[in-house]
Amino acid sequence: MEKVPIHREGRICLSDLGKFIKGRGITRADLVQSGIPCLRYGDLYTTYGDVTDELTSFVSEDTARRATQLHHGDIIFASSGETAGEIGKSVAWLGNGTAVAGGDTIILRGHGQDPTFLAHALNADDAVRQKSRLGKGHSVVHIHEAELARVSVFLPPVSEQRKIGEILRTWDEATEKLEALRQAKTVQYRLVSQGFFDPCHPSSPGHPRTWLEVELGDLFRERIQTGNSWDTLLSITMSEGVIDRNEVDRKDTSTKDKSRYKLILRGDLGYNTMRMWQGVSGLSALRGIVSPAYTVVTPDQSKIIARYASHLFKARRMVFDFQRYSQGLTSDTWNLKFPAFSKIRIFLPPIKLQEKQADLLDAFKDEIKCVDKEVRALKNQKRGLIQILLNGNNSR
Repeated sequence: MEKVPIHREGRICLSDLGKFIKGRGITRADLVQSGIPCLRYGDLYTTYGDVTDELTSFVSEDTARRATQLHHGDIIFASSGETAGEIGKSVAWLGNGTAVAGGDTIILRGHGQDPTFLAHALNADDAVRQKSRLGKGHSVVHIHEAELARVSVFLPPVSEQRKIGEILRTWDEATEKLEALRQAKTVQYRLVSQGFFDPCHPSSPGHPRTWLEVELGDLFRERIQTGNSWDTLLSITMSEGVIDRNEVDRKDTSTKDKSRYKLILRGDLGYNTMRMWQGVSGLSALRGIVSPAYTVVTPDQSKIIARYASHLFKARRMVFDFQRYSQGLTSDTWNLKFPAFSKIRIFLPPIKLQEKQADLLDAFKDEIKCVDKEVRALKNQKRGLIQILLNGNNSR
């Protein structure tokens, strides 16, 4: 790789680079299937990396006239977010056609820098720390033009910025290809899972004679034991299942007194009582304790295989029933305690078929995890490279 000469002058504040413009005029209700490409603040977190030249959401021409027009090279910031650590996420717009930005975005225009370099610099660790300190709020965090104007970045000459941007773009392209592969494998898993588990639902016609209609209470018993003070604190997540709490990238809100925390053993399934309607559950490969907010169930292995059940609990019709049986007036209060959980009915295939289906679905999941690992490795490599290139620490 060619070594990029690093400019060693001081930092510069965004207030000295260009002008800030507010995005405006787009709500979720304004979105259409096709029309004028638009950028909504939520998409900055969920859809785009550091740069993009195409947008995946659209609005009508009438809505676009009320929104803020985007220009090639604009840097768009998210001005609202759930945490201080993510506030001010930015994307460089490299498209040339008509496009617009909606509310809760702030646009930096006329900066005179290489947009690819600048977007990477503004999403690097140092800039993220600055934006995190400048953001305001708790449950929802905001950052405004006045705060963004105070963010400073290291800026080499534009010619060097372009070279650095080209280098970083190679990592982005490799990551995008892997993420597309991960998405394809995820869709494949979902389709196969749907084919396996849709027939388990009572509304599905023509159940095989060898399948038994049962209630979940016939297959699982609730584990209500409490653990020991030395047991590992575990968490149950949407995507990772049951994991060590130390691996969760959010603030630990557990109480000091864990005498009421529930024991969960290897082979148990745990679920978030308040979020089972969203599919937050997992099979435990660990012994530990979990918050009383979770429900722990132990499968009768003579009737249902734990690995099979862990996939079944993520199936779309199963999650629909988890929502239907949850109690509470609104989604904020819905909960699925074991008595209600135990009344849900399914049609269950024989053990041998459960084993075959679980083996195949496990293989799909393992492939997805392998791709995930490669994506994380590339992102970590890029993160280290950014620190060298953007901070002027490379050797000549």
